[in-house]
Amino acid sequence: MTTLAFISINPASMTKFVKNSEVKSYWYEIDAKGAVVGRLATVISKIIRGKNKTSYTPHMDDGDFVVVKNIEHAKFTGNKFQDKKYYRHTGHPGGIKISTPEKLHNKKPGETLKLAVKRMLPGGVLGRKQLTKLKIYTGSDHPHSAQNPQTIDLGKLNSKNIARN
Repeated sequence: MTTLAFISINPASMTKFVKNSEVKSYWYEIDAKGAVVGRLATVISKIIRGKNKTSYTPHMDDGDFVVVKNIEHAKFTGNKFQDKKYYRHTGHPGGIKISTPEKLHNKKPGETLKLAVKRMLPGGVLGRKQLTKLKIYTGSDHPHSAQNPQTIDLGKLNSKNIARN
């Protein structure tokens, strides 16, 4: 004969999930002058997803907004600026297109960073929604000064975040 043992659960020890009404988004500003693109992208993707908060919920968009300025001065380490290849397909037979960061940078300076961050976010609707929280600008001026963004210094987070040459 078996007896069922009931486990009492303490409500204070249960995981707290954030609701849409409880989400509070903040604004951050990052100066990309001399920053390494890949390391910059990892910092941005964590902030956009909300992984820097204690209330992180994987299925919710509880991340913050990130404004990146001076993107034209961002760097790649090694020879990646000329040698790295980005592939895309047009959808037609034989329609593979190859580009380099150098070509993308000459056309649209922020596109390399946007691609790097996009590939670090989840695929699907949630990832596309989170990517809209990334604002990239050339130069030091941006129209989001009214939101009073907090400045993040990449060099203070890790000395490898800034290119040496």
